[in-house]
Order: sequence, then structure tokens, then C-alpha cells
Amino acid sequence: MAVSRSVLVVDHSDETREVLRTVLKRRGLNILEARAAQQGLDMAREHQPDLIVLDLEAETTQGADEPLEFDRPDGRQRPVILLGTARRQAAHLPGAEFVSKPYHYGPLIRRIEELLESAR
Repeated sequence: MAVSRSVLVVDHSDETREVLRTVLKRRGLNILEARAAQQGLDMAREHQPDLIVLDLEAETTQGADEPLEFDRPDGRQRPVILLGTARRQAAHLPGAEFVSKPYHYGPLIRRIEELLESAR
């Protein structure tokens, strides 16, 4: 039996979460959702998703210079796709992929699938 892969979507936009949830569930993925960065961090620690999609505009209680920590407990980096308008914020997550806004869902979903496949 194949193990279902999981994606955590952290985005303040209900529409974005709904579109990604609908499309990725149809592709057999488990979807976790959070509206704010801190909630996403907590969910990442608890559920250990295979990939995280993080909108840089998601509310955070962390300081602007404090890095977000989405690594796995074994220290390996997990794939993270950052959605945003300013590349300078990407420095907080070295190795993360950056998708600038506005973006199209088709290429974003293809990139999610590619990263999940390469992480196997």
C-alpha cells in the first residue's frame, strides 16, 4: 500500500488554500492547512508534512529577523515553497524555493509535485 504524501499550506487566503486543497487532494495528497505562520510551524512540528507551501504574508508572531524553522527532527531540510513579493524574505529559509506573486496555480502545483517526487 502506498503511503500518502502530505502538504502543509500556510496562507491567509481562503481562496488559495481551497484551490490547493481541492487540486492536491485529487492527486492523492493529504492536505494540512493553516492561516498564520505560527499555526503552520506548530502543525509542521506535529504532523511532519512532506512539503510546505508558505505565503510570506501569513501573519507571524516571530520577529522579522527571526528565521522560520521548518526542518525535520532528523535535521534534514524539508522542501518549502515560499509565495511572496520580496525575495529578501526568502533568506529566512535557506534552500526554499521562491514563487513570486502574482502566480498561476498550474505551474505552482506542478512544482509541488516535482519537489515531492524528488524528495522520495
